[in-house]
Amino acid sequence: MTLPNGLTPEAASQQAARAYELDRRHVFHSWSAQAQINPMTITATQGCYVWDGDGNRLLDFSSQLVNTNIGHQHPKVVAAVQEQAATLCTVAPQHVNAARSEAARLIAERTPGELNKIFFTNGGAEAVEHAVRMARLHTGRYKVLTRYRSYHGGTETAINLTGDPRRWPNDHGNAGVVHFFGPFLYRTQFHASNETEESERALAHLEQTIAFEGPSTIAAIVLESIPGTAGIMVPPPGYLAGVRALCDKHGIILIADEVMSGFGRTGKWFAIDHFDVVPDLLTFAKGVNSGYVPLGGVAISPAIAATFDDRAYPGGLTYSGHPLATAAAVATIDAMADERIIENAADIGAEVLGPGLRELAARHPSIGEVRGTGVFWALELVRDRATREPLAPYGGTSQAMTEVAAECRAAGLLVFINFNRLHVVPPCVVSAAEAKEGLALLDQALTVADRHTV
Repeated sequence: MTLPNGLTPEAASQQAARAYELDRRHVFHSWSAQAQINPMTITATQGCYVWDGDGNRLLDFSSQLVNTNIGHQHPKVVAAVQEQAATLCTVAPQHVNAARSEAARLIAERTPGELNKIFFTNGGAEAVEHAVRMARLHTGRYKVLTRYRSYHGGTETAINLTGDPRRWPNDHGNAGVVHFFGPFLYRTQFHASNETEESERALAHLEQTIAFEGPSTIAAIVLESIPGTAGIMVPPPGYLAGVRALCDKHGIILIADEVMSGFGRTGKWFAIDHFDVVPDLLTFAKGVNSGYVPLGGVAISPAIAATFDDRAYPGGLTYSGHPLATAAAVATIDAMADERIIENAADIGAEVLGPGLRELAARHPSIGEVRGTGVFWALELVRDRATREPLAPYGGTSQAMTEVAAECRAAGLLVFINFNRLHVVPPCVVSAAEAKEGLALLDQALTVADRHTV
């Protein structure tokens, strides 16, 4: 028997042991206390599955960091990277290369409205950095508004835009960022009892924030179309349209952060497509090529692009539109269209994950709420459904959540956990059978969470 990478289990185990030894000796991990981690080694991947260093196969309900939308080792994308490497490995960004040009065309065809100019970056955080820079230069203003319960990246501007606690050690209050409360009915800040009230009151709060901060000082509002890491809170009807109207009223740029929610994750090409709203700038990464080679970017409206027709844009990257990365994007987008992967994500969400997760909620008292769409779902785990006390504190973890994660892995399921939430985010190519397999494994693991309820 061999693994998908051709290694025998014995050879894979030896390779994994060596990799782990070197990792712990030399690799500095992100978002981690280095002496307190025991990272999992992955030796092989295929489709919706990964193999760990002990030879165990796990169903990947995390899509790694919610980025392998097309699944692992998709043959068309692997072949495209190999072919590009044999043809043209790298070229400086001031020169035209065919892969970048074609990727830009394919992305522009799918973005909402007329976001037809694409600035390529190496990832999502850089995309957000440049989108904010463009907005500031275009408007001549500096302040940027973004919501609490958000994540926009780990670079200097992006981490200050972020609304979750990872911002705190990096936030000195001098980045020109003002945070506000977005709609989240389950934990409403607005004493709302339904989605209509939540939307109206959240918009009134944002309008008041704009008024108090001074509309003429605000360059942009940055919003994840559907917040990802922060909890997959689908905006209530009318909210994003209301934000668009406020931006239009005050000359503020609307930046849609689609780094996690874009390229099929929600059952449409972009999450903002669910709301019939066109932003001025749209950031993307992750799903554009499923992370096979690092890539991100900004889709730019005609008005903002025209700002730099005769004025140099003061920004760039050595690897902007890298041929290997953009070749992977071309193959990914083509495969998504040819194989109806976006439609599959929508169908799996509507027919399997949504109903299945709601069935789990009916059986498990630890599930306070089920939220999501497509292959983008979150379970809000609680100690007490009546009080909605979370199973882990905001910004932290708990023994209960640690046990749930361990039970998932022991059962053969790799999950994405943040604070008290368990995110169900398999690849967009997940089959109905694989989704049902994952739900059955979750059912088993959630009995552990139930033990911690009152």
